[in-house]
Amino acid sequence: MLLIDKIKSTAFSPAEQNVIDYLFNEKSDIENMTIQELSERTYVHPSTFIRIAKKLDYNGWIEFKNAFLKEQHYLSRHFEAIDPNLPFSRNDSSLKIAQKMALLKQKTIEDTYTILTHDQLQQATKLLEQAKKIRIFASNANLILCHDFALKMGHIKKDVQLSTIIGEQPYDAYHTDSSTCSLLISYTGENQLLTQLLPILKKQGSKIITLTSIGESTLATKTDCHLPITTRERLYSKIGNFTISTSIVYLLDVLYSNVFAKNYEENLQHLITLGEAFDKRTSTANVMNEPWPTPQPQVTDSFIPN
Repeated sequence: MLLIDKIKSTAFSPAEQNVIDYLFNEKSDIENMTIQELSERTYVHPSTFIRIAKKLDYNGWIEFKNAFLKEQHYLSRHFEAIDPNLPFSRNDSSLKIAQKMALLKQKTIEDTYTILTHDQLQQATKLLEQAKKIRIFASNANLILCHDFALKMGHIKKDVQLSTIIGEQPYDAYHTDSSTCSLLISYTGENQLLTQLLPILKKQGSKIITLTSIGESTLATKTDCHLPITTRERLYSKIGNFTISTSIVYLLDVLYSNVFAKNYEENLQHLITLGEAFDKRTSTANVMNEPWPTPQPQVTDSFIPN
């Protein structure tokens, strides 16, 4: 749940509501204002601000204000020129649609990058790198997006398995242990199947990384590491899951790349060696040609013609 939604669903006294109304009207203008200044502007006692913060589960006004401003700043940027739910219209030409989709992808990646933090990414990378097994739990389209990630990780000797059979996910969760890192993916963070797996995974000792929307959710708050997905789309009144899918794929590519970089030279040489041994594709386009020499067959006496 976004903080803005939590605020709207919370019952406030008339004095508290006066402060809330002021926050939504002024937004970023409150950033450098003290409680005393806000008290004078809203005609309420300074203690009112503390009560509001406590009602919304924050330790104090400053903590609440910073969270409010951070969310407002996120929601007000990147998608001014395009609607993530309806990115093109009925009358757009084919090339216009292509242009808008390119802009949507670009803005989604920028948006996802800005809500990543160094500590989150470092923690997720460490959990994946140290895990002997990686198990992915997701539903529907989100699960389909994970196959390429599992394939790439497998190429650098990481054991990644997708829980794909409906009804089998709890059994798969029970087969995890302390050497497992479980990756849970849900836009809302409230997917019933995944939230039911949490106590099983925790009991088995599995480390848990979640990819979910920003804000408070069961998956975001009850797991070891949370990487936020761009949070712009409605649940169903939209053309497609464009920003969700793009954001998830981007995050998975970032995770793979960070794990790869931990043993960069070794992993790169491993991929090159495998490619030279098994990839027999050819191309007339020079840009596709490999810069590394392909090993030639060794000529022995038995192959020398008479």
